[in-house]
Amino acid sequence: MGAPTCARRSRTRGRPLPEEPGARLAAQREELVARVAALRGDFRAIVEASAQANLDDEHDPEGATVAWERQQVDALVAQTERRLRQVEAALARVAEGGYGTCAVCGRPIDPARLEVRPDAATCVGCA
Repeated sequence: MGAPTCARRSRTRGRPLPEEPGARLAAQREELVARVAALRGDFRAIVEASAQANLDDEHDPEGATVAWERQQVDALVAQTERRLRQVEAALARVAEGGYGTCAVCGRPIDPARLEVRPDAATCVGCA
């Protein structure tokens, strides 16, 4: 009988990196660029609509204020831009040959983590 194997270790060790991380990341980048553009268009539309109307939305009991809507869209733009920067940084790591290596400890990032989050720059332990 051979030595027992650790199930956790056997699931993560020796597994190759996800195939074509560059292509997958490039597709995500395209989606994020389009989303940022659409959100910025939404923001402009809200601003233009509020500029053309004489609204006293601060006292409107019917719903959200224009200021709240602007803040929501602005927060979505910021969140999407942050995610875009993460994907672009991952693409740079692919190009430089450092993709799949933890930026903090230098150990390999578990391929299962990269499968779920292809732009991960750190292993789970350093996240």
